[in-house]
Amino acid sequence: MEEVKRRQKPDWLKIKVPKGKEYIEVRDVIDRNKLHTICTSGQCPNKEDCWGRGTATFMILGNICTRSCKFCAVPTGRPLPADQAEPARIAESVRHMKLRHCVITSVDRDDLEDGGAGIWAATIRAVKEMNPGVTIEALLPDFRGRKELLQLVIDARPEVISHNLETVKRLTPQVRSAAIYMRSLEVVGWIAESGIRSKSGIMLGLGETEEEVLQVMDDLRKVGCEVMTIGQYLQPSLKHLPVKEYIRPEQFEKFREIGLEKGFRHIESGPLVRSSYHAEKHVL
Repeated sequence: MEEVKRRQKPDWLKIKVPKGKEYIEVRDVIDRNKLHTICTSGQCPNKEDCWGRGTATFMILGNICTRSCKFCAVPTGRPLPADQAEPARIAESVRHMKLRHCVITSVDRDDLEDGGAGIWAATIRAVKEMNPGVTIEALLPDFRGRKELLQLVIDARPEVISHNLETVKRLTPQVRSAAIYMRSLEVVGWIAESGIRSKSGIMLGLGETEEEVLQVMDDLRKVGCEVMTIGQYLQPSLKHLPVKEYIRPEQFEKFREIGLEKGFRHIESGPLVRSSYHAEKHVL
């Protein structure tokens, strides 16, 4: 991949979207119901775009993660106890926002015996009960590789379940805290075996090679993954891993075309793509 100086973001990453009426309405619903979103906690570059279109990715189980991944802006520490009323608030917010597709994610909760799987299942069921016809994507942690915990979420029957590999196998120990590449791959495989639409994603610009990216694609297809997202890593702060390279849009398009040739149902690949970007398309 072509080397690009990382001191200054290239032009293709300098995008600003006006904050209109939809943006304000989404923000107000989130604030009023005391909810967290990965849009804010994860410093997503698409927040203004997505909120301006009336969509958001809810983050359950608090705003403090028990892991300290070197790429992630979500705070690390000792979380508060799980909020048993949170599922109802999420469901009510989906109703207020009149969403047709809802994306939910969470922090890692290794402090909880069930890893938060119980709240996950309750949230999905609450959203579906209050909002008939709404489709759901659940972007899950690895639940420490415990299949019985993943099964609790599967049994709640979201339309899409996603678990991100985040990076290539070689870089996983440097980038992710407590996560194991093969374990994450196994989780994606379990999702695929359940018959629910399976999805995963990675970031580029951390020092991976093109061959390693293609190997990730092959690994995901071998376990039955149907949807993949590929985006540019952006350094949240000086405490996080530096960007090794800004990948050009043409390279992202090349990966998209290769992914489709390998058999993925959907490939979202671009500098500003994140896990839930255009997620409504991934149900189809």
